[in-house]
Amino acid sequence: MATSSGTTSVAIPGQLLGPASKFQPGPGTHIHNANLYSSLLGVVHASQPAKPPGPAKRLTKITVPTQTPAELPTLSVSRTGVSEKREVLPEVGNTVLCRVTRITPRQAVVAILICGDTVLEAEWQGLIRVQDVRATEKDKVKIYESFRPGDIVRAEVISLGDQANFYLSTARNELGVILATSEAGNNMYPVNWKEYMDPETGLSELRKVAKPY
Repeated sequence: MATSSGTTSVAIPGQLLGPASKFQPGPGTHIHNANLYSSLLGVVHASQPAKPPGPAKRLTKITVPTQTPAELPTLSVSRTGVSEKREVLPEVGNTVLCRVTRITPRQAVVAILICGDTVLEAEWQGLIRVQDVRATEKDKVKIYESFRPGDIVRAEVISLGDQANFYLSTARNELGVILATSEAGNNMYPVNWKEYMDPETGLSELRKVAKPY
């Protein structure tokens, strides 16, 4: 989830940003179980540490500054840069963040929350059909092994669908579940492209995981 300079990424509350061993927590973030999470809805910013000063030259000697542990980049989340809630109609090709509301053997029903970097005033309903979950081995896809109610999913609008639903796809590697809660109610972390793990119970659950994981 961590972003490099020049890129913009929108995070939601509870979203994993990266390991605490690689990043320092900034405003709008918190640490849980050695991982850094977003505390609010906003844009992720990564700031590099200032370069340490070189040795100070003196007339009689060179003073070397006291050695300190290597500084880590700081991740912060700010509401600045996220558009205020407004009425936006998702279009084909848009990347959206949505919440799974229910699943059936043939599709996942979702509520679209964010379109691009805009928080939607109204929650549009979308469908992720079983044939649109993955790009390969579509005949082996099972919805209940890909999504669960409550999951936050990054998807792409592939069709305006009917009057009631947008058709969405998670076929690309970077699309899929970005935030999942276990059956025990704990926030999970991704371990590979098809599994999330509960850090409290050690149990894993199947999902269509979005990269990077």
